[in-house]
This record gives sequence, C-alpha cells and structure tokens, in this order.
Amino acid sequence: MKRRTNFQGVAAIVRFNWPFYMAAALIFVGLLVGICLVSDSWAIALFICGLLGSGYFLTVSLLVSHWIYDRSDLYRFSWLGRIPETQTAERVVFCHSGFDEASELLRTEIGNAEWTVLDHYDSELMTEPSIKRARQFFPPTQETVAVRYYDWPVEDDQADLIFGILAIHEFRSVGERTAWFAEARRSLAAGGRIIVVEHIRDVANFVAFGPGFLHFQSVEKWRESWEGAGLELVESFRITPWIRVFVISGDE
Repeated sequence: MKRRTNFQGVAAIVRFNWPFYMAAALIFVGLLVGICLVSDSWAIALFICGLLGSGYFLTVSLLVSHWIYDRSDLYRFSWLGRIPETQTAERVVFCHSGFDEASELLRTEIGNAEWTVLDHYDSELMTEPSIKRARQFFPPTQETVAVRYYDWPVEDDQADLIFGILAIHEFRSVGERTAWFAEARRSLAAGGRIIVVEHIRDVANFVAFGPGFLHFQSVEKWRESWEGAGLELVESFRITPWIRVFVISGDE
C-alpha cells in the first residue's frame, strides 16, 4: 500500500476544484492590476477589499485543507482509539459517494476483518463537477460494489462497523440521509457502531471555506437524519476544528 504524500490532500482539493481556485486567482490578479490603473480613492478601496477577499480565499482555504488532509490525524487514524469497537470488529462496511481514499488505509488499522466497500455514487443526485473529476483521477477499485444508498447488498445484523468518511453529506436532503442511516441500522450487528466523519456547517468551516461551508450540514441536520432512522449518538468529537466524528449506535 502506498503511503500518503506530504501534500496529497491539498493537491487533490486543488485538482478537483481547480475552476474555483483559478477564478479566485484571476480575480486577484485583475484587482491588483485595477489598483494600479485607477485613481479614484473609493475605487481603490473597493479593489483592495476584493483583493483581500480573494487572497484570503486562496491562502486560508488551502492552508486549512493542508492541515486537515495532510497534517492532522484524519488519515493517520489515531482517533480510532477512542472507539473500542474498532479493535474487535470482524465485519466492516465502508461507504463512499464516488471517491474513496480511506478504505485501503483503514484496512491496516482494523485487524483481519471482512470488508465490504460500497460506492453510492449517483450521477443524477451528485452533479458537482468536482466529484466527476475525482472519479476520473481515482476510479473505484475492482472489489467496490456500486449500490443505491437505500438498498445495500448486506444481510441484516451483519456489520460490526459501518464507515461513512467525508461522503454522506453528498446526500443533500434529510430524507436521503435518513434512508442511508436506515440501511446502516438494518445492516448493523448488535453492539456495532456507525462512524460518520464530516465537515460541519459551522463558524470554523465558514471562516476557512467561506460560502463553501453551505455544502456541509449542521449538527442538527445530522441528528435529525440518524434519529429519523431510529439511531442514537454514542459519542462525538473533533479531528481539528473543522472535522467532526459521530459514533452512532442502533442498540435499544
């Protein structure tokens, strides 16, 4: 298995979202030129504000992405130690929504468990160009099973662990996410855990990603989704200020 490189995460962010970064860079250069060409003080002030905004987006979002995806424990998985069930799991279901860069790394952390990798990508639901670009660069592995998010080829009460890492937010409505959680509950063995790792629509993500934070869901919306499927939260903790882990149980 190849190790992650020092800048793999931030490089992937730029590769998948390059039109946004290109637009911000062009705006930055255009405003810089504009400041040199105009003499009106109000126009200069507006150009400077735009310059600061575009420069902020370019630098802060990339620095935060580098911190999250390349420097934090997100893909080093030391945080699994806070979830005892990960040490004894025999059957694992890993779900993604078209782009999987975690299951192979996770396999080395979770013993000799039997694995099922499910790809929930749906071109009609997930229309963002960034996902399409991600699939082109990192196509699903041969063992990955393409399935609907509401209909898994997993028997009842079989999975000790079900993972959804930076993937389940791609289901944009509460109903879609609730349907995913309902399948997870059906598949979950007694004492098992559903582990969802996500950015959250909160102040920290707004400061880092600006309007892009609207692509994420609030804690309240996540709770509405899993409680709608009859699940309950066991534990929640952060990996950096921008990433939260939800550990969810289906036990009565």
